[in-house]
Parts: sequence; C-alpha cells; structure tokens
Amino acid sequence: MQRPLELGADAVVHSTTKYLGGHSDVVGGAVIVRDPELHEQVRFVQNSVGAVPGPFDCFLVHRGLRTLHLRVRAHTENAAAVVDFLRGEGVEDVRWPGFGGMVSFRHPDAVRIASETHLFTLAESLGGVESLIEVPQAMTHQSVEGSAAAVPADLVRLSCGVEAAEDLVDDLRAAFTRAHAAATPTGAAAG
Repeated sequence: MQRPLELGADAVVHSTTKYLGGHSDVVGGAVIVRDPELHEQVRFVQNSVGAVPGPFDCFLVHRGLRTLHLRVRAHTENAAAVVDFLRGEGVEDVRWPGFGGMVSFRHPDAVRIASETHLFTLAESLGGVESLIEVPQAMTHQSVEGSAAAVPADLVRLSCGVEAAEDLVDDLRAAFTRAHAAATPTGAAAG
C-alpha cells in the first residue's frame, strides 16, 4: 500500500514476520536502500554478523509474498467494516490510516473487551491471516510504564485478519455487550 523509496525514503526496514510472511510462522526482516554505497555497508554488516535467514524462512516469506495482494485487500476491507462499527459504538480515538488491517481505539473497558472476544485472539503480534487483539499497556508496553514510551491504559489494538468481516464485527459487538454487562452492577435499576 506504500512505496517508501518512491516517496523519498533512503532506507526501508521491513519485518518479514508480519504482512510479508503473513501466516505467523516466520521471523525475519529486510533492509532495502536506494544508495549503492549504503547497500554495500549493509551487506558488509550482514556478512560480518551472519544476519541472513535460513532457506526455509526464505521459502515461507516467498510463499507469503505470492498472496500478499489478496491478503492486504481482505485486511483492508475487514478493517473498514470494523472501523465503521467502532465509530457507531462511540469509542474514543479510532485510528486507521485507510488501508491495511491495523486499527486502534480507546475505551475505558479495554482489558475486559479484549478478554471477551472469541474470534479475535488475544496476542501481541500482527499482520497474519488471523485476527488479533491486544491492550498494549498491559502487554507489549508494560515494561515502559511511567516513561515517555508509555501508552494509555485504555488503548486497544486490533490486527484485522482475513475472516469474514461480519464475523469480526459480530465478535466485537458481543465483546462490547459482555464487557458492558460485566461493568454494570448486578441488580441495578433500569432507568
């Protein structure tokens, strides 16, 4: 969806673990540079420290690249449906760049919502075919609490996979409903 070198970047760092591999079964990365001299410096470091993927890792990333265009289309369509739902739920600060499957939003019941999903799996990764949900403050960013790198406790991050969009929305709707019911005191008078 983006071509950073064409937009003026001098170097691009890709996590092949994420969308490029796309199946949550490989760990790797790639550095692409425009300047031939910088390319030689990167190659020297790569050769010196042995930072090269194994043949099977290369196979897995190559396999993922063959379906990348199909997966990104599905991720984008599903994220658009999820964003439409979230904006109708009155959640705060829905963020989505308009492409890809990464969506974030803020909600006071972030942890409860994340624990109430069934189709979205609670996990710290992203970019695979399966949909994932996380609360960064309680998971990936817990170690930086109290520092400038801290994130709000009410932040929820979604990685929308390639499942049916209506199933993802239904899962979130049910999670919101269960989270709200759990937050409502038992026996409270209806008003």
